Amino acid sequence: MFKYNCLNPIANIGLDLFTEEYEKVDAFVDAEAVLVRSAAMHDLELSENLHAIARAGAGVNNIPLDKCAEKGIVVFNTPGANANGVKELVIAGMLLASRDVIGGINWVKEEKDNQDIAKLAEKVKSNFGGTEIQGKKLGVIGLGAIGVLVANAATHLGMEVYGYDPYVSVDAAWNLSRGIKHSKNAEEIYKECDFITIHVPLMDATKKMINEEAIAMMKKDVVILNFARDLLVDEEALVKALAEGRAKKYVVDFPNPTTAGKEGVIVIPHLGASTEESEDNCAVMAVKQIKDFLENGNIKNSVNYPACDMGVCENEGRVCINHKNIPNMIGQYTSKLAQFNINISDMINKSKGDFAYTILDTGSPITEEVAKELASIDGVLKVRVIK
Repeated sequence: MFKYNCLNPIANIGLDLFTEEYEKVDAFVDAEAVLVRSAAMHDLELSENLHAIARAGAGVNNIPLDKCAEKGIVVFNTPGANANGVKELVIAGMLLASRDVIGGINWVKEEKDNQDIAKLAEKVKSNFGGTEIQGKKLGVIGLGAIGVLVANAATHLGMEVYGYDPYVSVDAAWNLSRGIKHSKNAEEIYKECDFITIHVPLMDATKKMINEEAIAMMKKDVVILNFARDLLVDEEALVKALAEGRAKKYVVDFPNPTTAGKEGVIVIPHLGASTEESEDNCAVMAVKQIKDFLENGNIKNSVNYPACDMGVCENEGRVCINHKNIPNMIGQYTSKLAQFNINISDMINKSKGDFAYTILDTGSPITEEVAKELASIDGVLKVRVIK
């Protein structure tokens, strides 16, 4: 029986995938697997029972990744599951920045009791006019699951699209529309584009990548869209640029005191993935990844351990080992198993930074005694017997 805990509400369409072999527990400390959305986990005590954390979404800033890796806890996310929801809001953000729809709607609310509202609207509507996005240049920085969808959708709206991502995957490249211009650097996008949208992960190299220097390269009427993470933009510098007329609009999905209520800023209350479909997709993907990991030891879409897939075990035994990425680990495993006259019939070993993961299929079942011997090897963080 596998025990799991939900730190946030998770869509039932995902939880319903758990079979009778799974039990939902209320206590975090009792869980072998945890599903989470936005709950902060940095201050939580991670028990020895915990094997996996699945984030129903893409961002993992709320999870202590290094601490989890050190304890042999695999952290999953669900890249692409909410991509369409975010894509649609990015397109909406471009339209809201181009046409003063919000101002017009607010005017109607203010004049709701005016019997001549229809006649008056014809006189004031020019105050809320704007421009069309067709024919404008859109720069997409980051061509992952969301960036690709945004870029392709924009081409269908008649925009001239520039894409930049030095680490674009083969799958993403195949999915990109043929008409998208591939920029060799972000500077080309800064200088050429009327709209700029960023879809990159937040890390040291990308923090405040849209800064005062970048803004200085941009067109005076540029619109910047940020549906990835607020810290990707130096928002104080951008608010200043908006106030000085050096930028037109900033559309952001992350409210904070720096941007809320500021002139030229359209702040959305983190609605990018807040659709029924996105939440369902994330829940389903997260649960499937947890099940495959607990039942078979396979890892897909982990942010702190490498991808490893050995399918369903058809041998007598399978053991999974989280360990440091240091020399001679495999040799020590084979030596330990040989002491118990256990033959390795198949195996996979992958590394990711300072950590590695090994799956060993054996001709004999892995006993508790064998597992303890493997766990005693220096550098081993966790041993889990599948069968």
